[in-house]
Amino acid sequence: MSISTEAQSLLLAATDHNLLLLRSLLKSQTPNVQDPTTLRTPLHLAIASFETNPPSQTQETHTNGNGTSTSETKDELSLPPLTKATKTLELLLQNGAIWNSLDVNNETPGCIAYRLGLKELYEVMVDAGVRAELLFGRLDGYMALDDEDDEDDDEEIDEDGVIDISTENNEGTEEEQEEAPELVSTEQTALEKAEEEAIPVTSDVYLSSTLSIDDDKILDEDKNGVMMSWESHIMSLTVQHLLTPPTPTGPKILNIGYGMGIIDSYFQSSTPPPSSHHIIEAHPQILQKLSTSPISKNPNVTIHSGKWQEILPKLVNEGDVTFDAIYFDTFAEDYSQLKLFFTEYVIALLNPEGKFGFFNGLGADRQIAYDVYKKVVDIDLLEAGLETEWVEVEVDSKKMEGDGEWKGVRRKYWDLEKYWLPVSRFIG
Repeated sequence: MSISTEAQSLLLAATDHNLLLLRSLLKSQTPNVQDPTTLRTPLHLAIASFETNPPSQTQETHTNGNGTSTSETKDELSLPPLTKATKTLELLLQNGAIWNSLDVNNETPGCIAYRLGLKELYEVMVDAGVRAELLFGRLDGYMALDDEDDEDDDEEIDEDGVIDISTENNEGTEEEQEEAPELVSTEQTALEKAEEEAIPVTSDVYLSSTLSIDDDKILDEDKNGVMMSWESHIMSLTVQHLLTPPTPTGPKILNIGYGMGIIDSYFQSSTPPPSSHHIIEAHPQILQKLSTSPISKNPNVTIHSGKWQEILPKLVNEGDVTFDAIYFDTFAEDYSQLKLFFTEYVIALLNPEGKFGFFNGLGADRQIAYDVYKKVVDIDLLEAGLETEWVEVEVDSKKMEGDGEWKGVRRKYWDLEKYWLPVSRFIG
């Protein structure tokens, strides 16, 4: 694939952080042109320029596409390298640059900034992702960005760089890239071919599938991880935060998604034990397992068979059912369903002093996606009247490799070292 001389000049100007030349070229050129070999966009190159020239060593020389010096304003020439790079990113984004385009290394511009430890540039890209997602969210639609998570490795990106926050057991997002026409390469990488062959998992497909259930994991028919035992530490900490301070007469609890029963077991072992414990589960196999568990024998436990979307309206209509702690951990549902849950049902069913939590695996195989989603969810929760404390939890992701937790699992839905545990409560 060849590109025009003007497009080449744009890529070079971005690499050199040549603001004056960029302003001129962007009047007629798309900021989403890609290098034919690396598939890097101007955003990628503006950050990747520090790969070989760290900020302290970067020279202040700038050239145009012909290799000759290009003048800039006196103020811009005197700016520190990172400041010029920041202004370059901002200029490109203001002109419609896609914040999460992927290069041949499967990196977004923000991924490069994170890898190089360029915090200032990384935050610019995170904020760009938040703006794009919120903008598209206000239009009641979500596209998808690849996170190689438990369901689908594909990544869909619209022309505004908007992505989907897909919960998929709240353990990541489906990410399918849909490149704009001018960005399509004539050569497919092995990654792109694998993404095309991936099969999306919807809620209905999951509920009709046969699961593989053992002591340390639940897999669907395609060996996607539905739930795994490595989450136990996170679940334990979640229960501690949701039930602090303790309710003297025993908390009233609502959990959406039984799975392996990890969090429900922690709820049951809390002090004092729950006075009321409602569990909603939709998958027939998991319901069968639940029916034979010790939890089901507890007279204070109420099991609801079916989708929460069908069961919760009935609870709300009863009018006198409220909970001290609500937890949400479903599978094969996108972010719109999590948002529906906390905007419609948490505010109706949570006691004034109660707390709400969910498994936060949104975009959890890519740091920038995880950080973008955290900010987006935080804003949406705030708009729903809920303020959120995010507790940082260490995750030993390296220990899961090889014969560890991921053995036998088709795709990882977690690949980060820190988990952000959300604890939400009503504002004020």
